[in-house]
Amino acid sequence: MPSAPLPAAVRPGLDELIRLSQPAAGLSLARATVRALQSGQYLTAFKGRGMEFDETRPYAQGDDVRQLDWKVTARTGKPHTKLFREERERPVFLSVDYRAAMFFATRGMFKSAMAARLAALIAWSARAHGDRVGGQIFSEAGRVEFKPDHGHRAVLRLLKALVDQADPAAGGSAEAALEDALSRLPRHARPGSLVFVFSDFRHLNAQGEAALSRLARHCDGVLVMVSDPMEQALPLGRHRYAMAGRELLVDANRDTAAEHERRFLERQQRVRSLALGHGLRFVACRTLDDPLLVLQQGIRRHPA
Repeated sequence: MPSAPLPAAVRPGLDELIRLSQPAAGLSLARATVRALQSGQYLTAFKGRGMEFDETRPYAQGDDVRQLDWKVTARTGKPHTKLFREERERPVFLSVDYRAAMFFATRGMFKSAMAARLAALIAWSARAHGDRVGGQIFSEAGRVEFKPDHGHRAVLRLLKALVDQADPAAGGSAEAALEDALSRLPRHARPGSLVFVFSDFRHLNAQGEAALSRLARHCDGVLVMVSDPMEQALPLGRHRYAMAGRELLVDANRDTAAEHERRFLERQQRVRSLALGHGLRFVACRTLDDPLLVLQQGIRRHPA
């Protein structure tokens, strides 16, 4: 007898992720600004789409000297300047954390299910704006990756993988998995790309931070930190929880609860500071939040 399908809060189905194309129409990734939620009203604009070379013409007064075409200038003996035009398509790359700790929640939905919905909303928004969509899904067991491509098929390929890969991996290093995934981002994202990372950022190490720093030099990046309320506020007393197919027994007093909260806030502040320090964007998301509302509040259209 076939097993019953898992609840959507644990594992969203492909049909549900496809239906998110409708609410995603209200999201705009074009010339957007991202507010770092809960971080002192920090506001900064995306760099925008990439610029590609169009043509060379003779230098005219007022041209930016930094755009001089030195090869043509040397060949002709007269100064020439490069002209660029905005790319019509911008790659949007989505990195989704499916490590074992993401398959957990005490309220709302699993962190992995929230990450899948957030990624689907961004993918559909990018598709609606004519941008190319690609991504990676990573866990302790490895990763699957898709080069950015345009069209409906590219989004469906990513969504199907989000559903097919939604199982906690057994064994493996959570730290190594995150480091490997982040280290690969600068290789996938061409200059001008918009890169989202949906993760709880547990076990983020110096190598992962360095990879995000390299990414920020040429791309726009958004770090979306997904967490469960219990990760910040541990309830007092003895409680039993299920996570990634195993059972956890938590027995907390006031001291252990205070230390638990301190560690979470320290991790959250580390990710926020990393983002803002390198010109990336930070968005906080809890498992009981509405994913569409999180993105609507986190991504704002730049004022004209």
